[in-house]
Amino acid sequence: MEGLQIVLVVAAVLVLVGLLAVMPLVAGRRRRQDADEVRQVDLDREPGVGDDPGQPPRPGRGGADVDLPDDRGVATAAPPEPDEVIAPRRRFRERLGRSRAALSRGMSGLLSRGADDDEAWEELEEALLSADVGVATASELVERLRTRARAERASGPALRELLRDELRQAVGTGDRSLALDLLEEHERPGIVLVVGVNGTGKTTTVGKLALALSEEGKQPVLAAADTFRAAATEQLAIWADRVGAPVVRHQQGADPAAVAFDGLASARARGADVLLVDTAGRLHTKTNLMEELRKLRRVLEREGGQVREVLLVLDATTGQNGLAQARQFTDAVGVTGVVLTKLDGTAKGGIVIAVQRDLGIPVKLVGLGEGPHDLAPFDPDAFVDALLSEDGA
Repeated sequence: MEGLQIVLVVAAVLVLVGLLAVMPLVAGRRRRQDADEVRQVDLDREPGVGDDPGQPPRPGRGGADVDLPDDRGVATAAPPEPDEVIAPRRRFRERLGRSRAALSRGMSGLLSRGADDDEAWEELEEALLSADVGVATASELVERLRTRARAERASGPALRELLRDELRQAVGTGDRSLALDLLEEHERPGIVLVVGVNGTGKTTTVGKLALALSEEGKQPVLAAADTFRAAATEQLAIWADRVGAPVVRHQQGADPAAVAFDGLASARARGADVLLVDTAGRLHTKTNLMEELRKLRRVLEREGGQVREVLLVLDATTGQNGLAQARQFTDAVGVTGVVLTKLDGTAKGGIVIAVQRDLGIPVKLVGLGEGPHDLAPFDPDAFVDALLSEDGA
């Protein structure tokens, strides 16, 4: 009997030891199952607020402005939430930091040493030249400012205000609005041709402009007349989908004028307000390509189309080199306004003054960033204030 009890005790001990050994394995397996379920939920859930901060949020989920490449390799811009749109005047101050810094360095000697210091005036002129104001304009501006400063015995803040006034006059006061408002029914759609050399951001400009017009209550139609670059057509289609606007496109290599023709017919059939025509980038020195632009415009006007704007997209970082482009495109298709892209990424903000003075063509829109709402109407007062702001605030 005693031996049986011993056997039972030993068996109980062995069972207990076995249970103690198995329990961690079971618990570990359950933890792995729970983790797998959590991961599966994360995979099924659409990313948004609260995701890993190192990962870009998806559009419309409360994230910041980001460029997200789709599966075709075309960069797509995510629309920001309404409260992320920066007020225009503040946007100029925040995005023109490089141009402001360059001009501030040139003004520092003048503000500290006074208007009687010849070297200080030379420093200011050099700063204006580095900002791509242009040789003649910089020289004339400094001479006028110097004459006024001596006559008014200006110094310190007064000198800054005199420079503000001279820059404001140099930028010009003409009408910079797009000629698309108050169109009669028989004048619609107002046609906007977007032209320029390769790499200036024409397609992105068309997309952002379509977004801005749609938010104003206008109905745009997009025509993908850049038939030489497949990525341009795809990128424009993505913008059209985001804006909720129709896009007219043909196969790669098709006649751009035919695309514009069909775009006009589609816009008329839909009762659209605006037809935005994205054209292929071309060197301004290529006669045959410039003739193609002339043909495109002739086709539209032959059909009774109202070409309201021909917007030349210039890369602000190219500075004075953009002036030669502007002259050739103006001769070819009659440019009515300039869009300066990448103005936030350059210290050559003075190109705004050069374009106005040398060509008499108003800068109507400027690119102040990569976000969808960073194509802004050009505001001369905000521009000059941003350049001369002491703290950028």
